[in-house]
Amino acid sequence: MGEVRKLQKKLRQIENLEIRIYHSLTPEEKVKISRKAELRTRLAELLLQLSGPQQTPGIVGEGKQEKMKRQVEASSEALPSHSPSATKIPRIPKGETQRAGQQEKTVSQKEALTRKEIGRMKGMERQRETGSGVMQSEPVPAGMNTSLVEDQEDAEFSSLKASWEKAKFRLRLLEGHSDIITCVVAVDNLVISGSRDTTIKVWLVPTATEQRNLGGHTGGVTCLAAPPPEYCRRLACDLSLGEKERFILSGSTDCCVRIWALSTGQCVKSIYTFNAVTALCFVPEGHGYIIIGSDGGKVQAWSWQTMENCQSINAHDEAITSIQSQGPLVFSGSAEGGLSVWEGLCSDRQPLRLLHRWDAEVTGCRGQGARLTLSPRGDRVFVAYGRASVRIINWRTGTVSRLANHSSVAGLTDCVHQIGGLLIGSCYDLANGESSLNLFSLPQCRYLASLTCMDAPRILCFAAWLTGSGGHRWVTGGRDLMVWEQLPSSGKQRGDVTAKRDSRLDATLTETEWEDEDSDDYDDDDEGGDEEDHTSQNAAESSLSSWLRCSLQ
Repeated sequence: MGEVRKLQKKLRQIENLEIRIYHSLTPEEKVKISRKAELRTRLAELLLQLSGPQQTPGIVGEGKQEKMKRQVEASSEALPSHSPSATKIPRIPKGETQRAGQQEKTVSQKEALTRKEIGRMKGMERQRETGSGVMQSEPVPAGMNTSLVEDQEDAEFSSLKASWEKAKFRLRLLEGHSDIITCVVAVDNLVISGSRDTTIKVWLVPTATEQRNLGGHTGGVTCLAAPPPEYCRRLACDLSLGEKERFILSGSTDCCVRIWALSTGQCVKSIYTFNAVTALCFVPEGHGYIIIGSDGGKVQAWSWQTMENCQSINAHDEAITSIQSQGPLVFSGSAEGGLSVWEGLCSDRQPLRLLHRWDAEVTGCRGQGARLTLSPRGDRVFVAYGRASVRIINWRTGTVSRLANHSSVAGLTDCVHQIGGLLIGSCYDLANGESSLNLFSLPQCRYLASLTCMDAPRILCFAAWLTGSGGHRWVTGGRDLMVWEQLPSSGKQRGDVTAKRDSRLDATLTETEWEDEDSDDYDDDDEGGDEEDHTSQNAAESSLSSWLRCSLQ
């Protein structure tokens, strides 16, 4: 396993060099990148040797499923029939028939009431999660059959899993950016993308066409956020714009946060932060706040009403790579692997109050230049940090669970996203360069299916929403900007995406004990031929600020 970890470490370094916001590469870094194919081939060979013949079982694509189905049908036809012979059914007296009918009616009424109670409980659970932001356990009412509740949940999960195994998506490429796409957000039928090429582009999804090019930043665009419509109306009124105007926020390495009017493409406000902006979000509490994270680990709160800086906090030791809000709560994650939770106080003076802070020793998100991406849900925060699993952190207690997002430690998880009752994690295989999206049901985090397509690039950012008909529409960014549009499963139109299942991801959540995937970045005992690589890496890191290692948000 020692050589495998060394190869994984080198490939991670190469991948991070390729997606780094800073453009220039030293000659040593260029040499390192040129060895990518060679290292990947060697890693694939070693993993194949370690896995042996057990590497492929459990992954079943559509073609293999049909082949297996035909084999089962053919074998069943060849087997002799063991069905019991028909017997004469005796006639039941009329009185007993009536009593039996009444008993069946009573049983069906009880089952109907139980199903109604199950639905009521699930509705209460959803209300607790979305309303208070805190998920609490609800005791099963007295007299309710808990096994029936479990059976109902299993039946719903099986139905959901079967539907995703048949899912079909049409892919459309949005061409226009000249460099890596670092961030995407969706507003109505528009997709807004930010890139390392310093531009922001607005796309009309139904026609897959570019509507506007927003130029003004002088550094790579690192993050985007979309304020809710009611807060857009307030700003539009102040600026004498139409009440339906929508705005977008963008952050950049040029130390600026810009506010853009989508209808005109004009920059209506600009905030200078004195630090490279690496993450931001909008908190829809009170008059509204823009929360900004910087490359030095600083968190700033700016008033949406006055556009003044209300608070500046040295929150983390290294670059902040993700900031997300959930109601009045704000979550920040940083390159050193720490997670902080803040409460919005709806005050123009000191609007943020620290509730909890968990360092890398607790979160397990350790490693040089780790890039945390956060997705909060109730008491839990889902964390992607460039490894094969997703961390699930209870931000109140600090307990951590691990959700497998790849079948081996050669996987990278760059982003994680929630939509409805679905958790979506990106997955990139260092050994073969394949990329996919893994789907899990919420709140139990049970594995549903994996979606992939031929030659899909590494997915670094993600946005999702539902259409009017209830179908899914996603946008993924990285080297390419791609729209994923769900097609009716019963239709004849052929999809561009393959749905498959990897049974090795069926394992339930496990309490985390720091596994090998966490330690390979600390394995510095490379042999002599690797000393140049470490010297080059250390020299590059000493000349650049820490946010450059947290390449994207």
